This record gives sequence, C-alpha cells and structure tokens, in this order.
Amino acid sequence: MFYSTVRSWQHKAVRALVAVALLPFLFSGQDQTTALEKTYQRGSLTLLTRNGASSYFIGPDGETGPEYDIVASFADYLGVAIEVEIAEEFNDLGTMLEKGQGDLVAANLTRTPARERRFRFGPDYAEARTVVVYKRGKTRPRQLADLVGKRVAVIAGSSYEDLLLKAQKDLPDLQWTSERSTGMESLLLAIADNELDATLVDSNIFRINSQFYPGLKIGFTLADDQRQAWAFLPGDDDSLVQKARSFFKLVSENGSLAKIQDRYRENDNNLDRVGMFQFMKQVRSRLPDLLPMFQEVAQAHGLDWRLLAAMGYQESHWDPEAASVTGVRGIMMLTQRTAAQLGVTDRLDPEQSIEGGARYFKQMRKRLPSRIPEPDRSWMALAAYNMGMGHLRDARKLTEKQGGNPDRWQDVNERLPLLSQEKYYRETRYGYARGYEARQYVENIRRYFDALIWMETRAHPMLIVQN
Repeated sequence: MFYSTVRSWQHKAVRALVAVALLPFLFSGQDQTTALEKTYQRGSLTLLTRNGASSYFIGPDGETGPEYDIVASFADYLGVAIEVEIAEEFNDLGTMLEKGQGDLVAANLTRTPARERRFRFGPDYAEARTVVVYKRGKTRPRQLADLVGKRVAVIAGSSYEDLLLKAQKDLPDLQWTSERSTGMESLLLAIADNELDATLVDSNIFRINSQFYPGLKIGFTLADDQRQAWAFLPGDDDSLVQKARSFFKLVSENGSLAKIQDRYRENDNNLDRVGMFQFMKQVRSRLPDLLPMFQEVAQAHGLDWRLLAAMGYQESHWDPEAASVTGVRGIMMLTQRTAAQLGVTDRLDPEQSIEGGARYFKQMRKRLPSRIPEPDRSWMALAAYNMGMGHLRDARKLTEKQGGNPDRWQDVNERLPLLSQEKYYRETRYGYARGYEARQYVENIRRYFDALIWMETRAHPMLIVQN
C-alpha cells in the first residue's frame, strides 16, 4: 500500500517538546494528576469510538471520519498525538471509558437522561433527529403504530431503543430485536435485502450512509432535535472537559468545525443514487470472481487491490467482455496499442487485463517527478491513465503559470477543465483535452475506492474478502 497512517516524526518531536515544556507548570504544587495532565504525560489523547462511516474508518489517505477528524483537531489543539480504540459493540464504549481505556467517547453519542447520570458530557457540537428508515417500494411507515407487526431491529442500549420502550407503553404490540454486536450499516443492509422492514437511526448517520444504500428511504421522523456531545468520566476532575469547551468555542467561531462537518455532507452526493446502486450490485455479482485476481496482481505490483478494483469498475463495471466504439476492451479497457506495448495478448482475459492495467498505471506513476508525494502522485497517475501523460503535463504547467502548485493534486485538478477551453489549450504543447472527463474519472475512482475501503476495513457483510 502507498498510504501511511503514521504522523511524521517532526510533528511528534514538536509535540514532545511542547509536553516537556509544560511539565513544570502542570505538576508543580499538585498532589493528584488530573486527566489533562495525564494526557500531556502520555503525549497522546485516546479516542473511544465505533468503526463506521459517520464516526471513524480508514480512508485512502489514512484514518478519517467525522468524529475522528474533530477529535484529531482537538488533539492538535492540545499539542498531543491521537490514539484510537475501537469498541466491538456500542454498549462497550461506556465500559471502556470507565476502565480507563480512553479519554473520551465520540461516536455520535446523543445526550439522554440515563447517560447524563453516567457520564460528564462536553459541549454540544451537533444535532440530529431520529428517523425511521425503510426500503423504497415498500409501504411507507408514517408513525410508530405502522411498525406493529413489522420486522424491526435497533442497536441495543441506544437512544433508539429508549424511544421504542417509551412508545411500547401505548403500543404494547410493538416489538423489535435489539442487536448487540451488529453495526448500523448491517441493519441498513438487512433492510435493503428484505431481511428487515425498518430500523431507527440518527438523521446525520443516515445522511452519510445513504450513498451506500440507495434503495433506502426515510419514512418519518421521531422526537425533537437531539444534542450530541463527547462523553467523559464523571467526577470532580473536569480539566479535560474544560479544554474541550475552549476548543469547541474556538472551532465554532473560526468555522473549522463547520468545514469538517460539511466535508462529509458534501461527499454524500459525489455519486448519484443510481450510480452507487449499480456499484453495490456489481460488488455482489461480479466482484467475487475477480477479487482474487485483483488481490494477487496488486500484491505482485505493490499496489492497493481496492484502488485497482476501483479502476476496473470505472473502466468496465468489471465486465471482462466490455468494449467501446473506440476499440478499447476488457476489464481495464486497454487500447490495442497499449496492450501490445504491455505484452497483453488477450484483452478479454480478465487476469491479463488486470495485470496489464496495473503495469500501465505504475508506468504513469513512475513517469511523474519523484518529488510529488502520495496520494497526489497516484491521483495524477490516474488522470494520466485516462487522458495521457502529455495532457497531464500541460495541466501541471498551466497550474504553475496561474500560481498554483503543480505537484499538488488539488491545484492541478482545478485546472483540468481548462484544457477544453481554447484560450488555454492553444498555449499548451498537446492542445485540447477533455480535462473535465479526467477530473470526473479520478473522482469516481476515489469514491469507489473509498467504498471498498469502507466495506473491507469494517468486515462489511456485503464484501467478503478472500485470502
């Protein structure tokens, strides 16, 4: 893999110096070490969370997720590193906190009276509504009474179960299953597979996950807005909570909190519902037979199989016999000329096509200046794979001419559409190019790549990796 989740040694060194410099001030005259002081002593802040699209997961650039990104910013604010501990079950989070396995819980945790008695909450940073989700095409539930006699399941110990318990007083026939070791994504998948009729979920969690379940829809909304916050240990020591209050005041005022939250909301629609529906369909029907090939070829060439598979889906939807009017064929849609250069004798042979595509991608990546770091290097190589290295060089030169960084993908990506405008491409070496297509090509692959990572790293039931 070409991604690293390890922070640079320079960053760690700076944090260590900050911690050392603060020690004399932190501990002088103190008989008992506070939670904040312990954090500085360790040089790290430990986040307790769940693996999921709305909290924490491993993305193409490393650790990420809405909750993780906010806590990582808090750790930077403190001048310490961030560590992560994942709970197998939602109910385990509180126990892990009480056992001292982490400093705080951040997992889309809603304030409830029971939790207020158990934890000390930090400042509210998000609001959500509880929604009832069902499958499109089924009879829409419009109230809790419509769930009577239906197959309903919720996360055990969640605020959703609390709502159903209250409703059961007026609806004694209302029944549901409490799932302890099942994640929200598995419940949503069960609805998509007609194994369940409905579940309850926070609106923001569903918004983030809905792109992976395009067949699901909100039936109705329950209760008022519910506030979400981090949970800390209760007691007299509120040193870490006070720091959290200062942090949230700062990031709310400077807009950085909104930027983190918007980042994930904006990603929800990068692929339209039909596009993601088709992708998930092919993950089940076509990918299983090709998966060993993607894994073996990727391992042989030092690539990430999920990126290689994402490329294959973008090119052909994993159809070994795919062909276009321009003459490109096979899973990786190689031209006859490129196939000949790569020694591919049969473009319709899946293994040859995947292996050829991997080598061609590596060639593109190798031809880029060595100073370009990952992942920018790979995103540029993908653009070159699509439109040619010459056009990518033109885009990089245009980027530099306009004051951007030609070694930074974000800067080059912004200029790609200019290659189709005469006022710009007339001054380039290679002329007109459909740069907007290359831009969309890379963006789509990154989204498919994200989806495969999201499923594999969390043992998602839709994707069983064969080893």
